[in-house]
Amino acid sequence: MNLFDLSGKRALVTGARTGLGQGLALALAGAGADIIALGSRPMPDTRQKVEALGRRFEEVVYDLADPSGLSAVVEGLTQDGNIDILVNNAGQIRRADFTDFSEKDWDDIMNINLKSTFMLSQAVVRHMRDKGLAGRIVNIASLLSFQGGIRVASYTSSKHAVAGLTKLMANELAPNGITVNAIAPGYMDTDNTEALRNDANRSRSIFERIPAGRWGEPSDLDTAVLFFCAPASGYVTGQVLAVDGGWLAR
Repeated sequence: MNLFDLSGKRALVTGARTGLGQGLALALAGAGADIIALGSRPMPDTRQKVEALGRRFEEVVYDLADPSGLSAVVEGLTQDGNIDILVNNAGQIRRADFTDFSEKDWDDIMNINLKSTFMLSQAVVRHMRDKGLAGRIVNIASLLSFQGGIRVASYTSSKHAVAGLTKLMANELAPNGITVNAIAPGYMDTDNTEALRNDANRSRSIFERIPAGRWGEPSDLDTAVLFFCAPASGYVTGQVLAVDGGWLAR
């Protein structure tokens, strides 16, 4: 028996063009799920890799900085098929000292990281509930769901909120058979950490604190997302799982 078999499932993954989102989409496709990738730009590389695994790929080009149209997006996607899995991965980060942090940088990050997660989840959950689906929702949180960080006021606030929203959703949706969990990646080798990796002092201080002795790779999240999305994981909900090389234990 393959506990992680997602054959016949259809998964919507946001921010799947590169990095963690692409890795999550490929993990789900490798387990048998067809992929709907939502992002602000076309994703030809992700398409090629998903289709190479023999899975169907659908692309939705939509800018999550404006979450107001997400209900209509979901309505269109569910005309001819279900959404069984939702992975809210899309996220951005802006850096500035607290006293210099702009209102625009606050609003932009909150819209992308938090409000779009809320509104997309709301629309997908309505669909799952109406169709009687034992849906799976996975939100991408962060180490900064637990810690404060520096110079990332809106990112830290949004990721604390994602952890809280995950638990709220889990409580309300469990009676419908829908599970909601979150993955909190550690310091990963992605676009969002490029500024840190290019700063010799910050990069060294981060690297020295990670017990695993390396930055994370997108593939390090594969087992976590497959566990949360597996049909056999119906009694696991409301969890925020750190995949961080031991950072939080240090």
